[in-house]
Amino acid sequence: MKNNLEKIRKERGISQKQFADEMEVSRQTISSLENGKYNPSITLAFKIAKYFDISIEDIFIYEED
Repeated sequence: MKNNLEKIRKERGISQKQFADEMEVSRQTISSLENGKYNPSITLAFKIAKYFDISIEDIFIYEED
């Protein structure tokens, strides 16, 4: 799954560490999300969308195989 997480986070001037702390996950989790190596739980996806006040679809891009 592709995502715009890194772009959105950087546009708002938030470090991976700051964002990880806000999401109550490790910095490594944020890095893995941004690199497309990890798909978030639905709970984390909603939490991220709420944090940025945008829709999940604006962050995470679902692509069928």
